[in-house]
Amino acid sequence: MVKNPLPVRAGISASRLYIPKGDWKTLLDFLLHRFPHMDVDIIKMRLARGDMVNQHGVAYQLDSVYPADSWLWYYREVEDEVPVPFELTVLFQDDYLIAVDKPHFLASIPGGRYLQETALIRLRKMFNNYHISPLHRLDRDTAGVLLFCMHPDYRGAYQSLFQGRDIHKVYECVAPWRQELTFPLTHCSHIEKSPQYFTMQEASDPSIPPNSETLIEVIQHNECYAHYRLIPHTGKKHQLRVHMNSLRMPICHDEFYPVLLPARATDNFKKPLQLLARSIRFLDPVTRQERYFESMQTLDLVKQYFTHAL
Repeated sequence: MVKNPLPVRAGISASRLYIPKGDWKTLLDFLLHRFPHMDVDIIKMRLARGDMVNQHGVAYQLDSVYPADSWLWYYREVEDEVPVPFELTVLFQDDYLIAVDKPHFLASIPGGRYLQETALIRLRKMFNNYHISPLHRLDRDTAGVLLFCMHPDYRGAYQSLFQGRDIHKVYECVAPWRQELTFPLTHCSHIEKSPQYFTMQEASDPSIPPNSETLIEVIQHNECYAHYRLIPHTGKKHQLRVHMNSLRMPICHDEFYPVLLPARATDNFKKPLQLLARSIRFLDPVTRQERYFESMQTLDLVKQYFTHAL
């Protein structure tokens, strides 16, 4: 395993990029080829100020010779990152595990346009512990219970729970009501990547074996919308959103399903996706204790549509 030569900075671990064998004369030539959509001046500036280093921590320069078959290390930067105006609530913490109640719009981990405004980086700063790592993820659009590990020595034990499907997860959502369906119902399908960016779809060929399964129950309804309980038995990307959409019950305020809407420059914080990771239950593989964590949040449309919200 290649050792990271850079220390954690502001909660962020350095990223790495493999430099393959090639005919480029300088590192700059390769970077301009590798990142054709990135501003040339930004790449030059970062090289000039020594922001990119080799595996020994030695900074590259603007005129550095192309270092074929090696690693380049750097800190990701995100310009004009928009603050998420919601708190990340810690539900539980011991020497091994952290359970949080993630708000809508906060990414689980750094990626794309999100770096500091992520649950992972907020937690690392909160506990001054840069060893904290995620055990699973929630979509940025989804709120609710999310688990992290306090130390890498225990991460494998906890992650085996997710790989072995030894965790019972319950979600809630608000979506259109379909009185012609009989609930509870179990929906199974084969989920695959869609031709559209970042979205998923169900396979049109019925002969393909299903790879996803969700139990859908009704908590309450008002003849127009319903408050559903969703219990996934598998964990495919966007599974709950895809399954609800396929049943012609797309989750309210979903900007991906049934139609992928254009990306926004800024989020509409007043219209979060009406999907909540309500609870997680499992046997702790380290302490051997039964664990149960439940979100304290209530979906906005549950409050609006149902006067006797649970």
